[in-house]
Amino acid sequence: MRQTKYIMSGGLAFSEDKDMEKLRRFSLEGWHVSNFTFMGYTLKKGESTDYIYSVDYRSLKKDEEEEYFDFFASSGWAHITSKGDIHLFRAQPNTKPIYSDRDTSVEKYGNLARSMNYFAIPFALITVLAWVGSIISSGTFKSIMLAIAVIFTAIALPTAWTVIATYNNKWKVQEKKGLVNLLKTILAFLFLIAVFILLYVSVSAVNILASMIIGAIAGAIALPTAIWVIMSLCHKMRGKKA
Repeated sequence: MRQTKYIMSGGLAFSEDKDMEKLRRFSLEGWHVSNFTFMGYTLKKGESTDYIYSVDYRSLKKDEEEEYFDFFASSGWAHITSKGDIHLFRAQPNTKPIYSDRDTSVEKYGNLARSMNYFAIPFALITVLAWVGSIISSGTFKSIMLAIAVIFTAIALPTAWTVIATYNNKWKVQEKKGLVNLLKTILAFLFLIAVFILLYVSVSAVNILASMIIGAIAGAIALPTAIWVIMSLCHKMRGKKA
């Protein structure tokens, strides 16, 4: 009988509560999370136990880690695993939540947003430059730049969506309904601009189709990998500077 299994994550920016509840259900079945894995979790077989789970987002220096984990342990939350700036904890039912008030919840999502921005902002700028290059160029180079621009867009759009979802979670906690609605409007506007540019700069329907296929494949493969790699590198670089 196998002793480990893998389960997918719904994306912590989109379904953190659902992920944590899913991990609890698996613990009741005797499967306990042991590690973050590529876009999901590794579970190990054990005895059926009712654990509740919670995740925190925080950039830690090497000399801060022990104090940080000890603080949560003293509150009943045992550290399970970390990946970059993401830290997973578990506790017995009815343990006081890690974030029990609005201010600390805002801090939590603010930490996640800052981590994502290290990746999202430079990538957005590169995507814009790729589109500019495709517009001002011509001939074969234009086709190459177009394909590159679409590939980067296929990654940049879901990345931007993730960042927006993170800020949306933060502003929901702060009850800033105006900003939440503004984000939704901006996202729709950016999507329309992306579609318009794609149609405008493409010289033929074949180029559009080919670029979309390349972009879709690249996005499906590269986006999850890129996010995890960039966040891990940022964490290691900050650790070296500490």
